[in-house]
Amino acid sequence: MKAWIMAAALAVGLALPGVASAQGSPAFQSALQSGQVGERYDGYLGFVSAPTDALRREVVAVNIRRRALYTNLATRRGVTLETASTATGCELLLRVGVGQAYMLQDKVWRVRAPGQRLVQPAYCG
Repeated sequence: MKAWIMAAALAVGLALPGVASAQGSPAFQSALQSGQVGERYDGYLGFVSAPTDALRREVVAVNIRRRALYTNLATRRGVTLETASTATGCELLLRVGVGQAYMLQDKVWRVRAPGQRLVQPAYCG
């Protein structure tokens, strides 16, 4: 079951908006690159530090779009929303770049260091 969830997560992950790509405002991209906003283990973005109102709105909008994609994936695959989002979170954690923030299940924010291999949650396989 994990294999098809991960394959589906990869497909959804490739289409996710705002994943340290060319999408989003310059302020959003700067917040991702500087570690003010980071990827969470559950497939959503989170705030490492207090955001501006504009940044908060942008991240909330990205998370709303992600939730819609996860809901669609969960419905198609007959799994829970949490299963779909956390499976996609596994893929997104692999994309965290040097200097970017990420959160694992212990809910502690970390910043990826040069040469650091990311440790994924055990359920990622």
